[in-house]
Amino acid sequence: MAPYKLVITIFTALIMVSAFNKPVRGQECEQININEATVQELARLREVGPKCAVRIIEYRQKYGFFKLTEELMDVPGIGLQTYERIRDLVIAQ
Repeated sequence: MAPYKLVITIFTALIMVSAFNKPVRGQECEQININEATVQELARLREVGPKCAVRIIEYRQKYGFFKLTEELMDVPGIGLQTYERIRDLVIAQ
């Protein structure tokens, strides 16, 4: 019965490590540069889907690079609440 307990202990430890190794809600490992990101990269952002990602790209092409991330609120479909949810996930470089 000892090998069985060892397997259960290792399995439990792996579950615990993976559970606590995930980013905290609202935090991601890497920020997305809104001046260089593709539609696919932008669409991965929480609160931003494919349609909104396309609008961000279109806005960038029409008006040039974003100087501040706050300018995302000028894109149709991104209001204050959406911006506040993604502001820590994006940068404008």
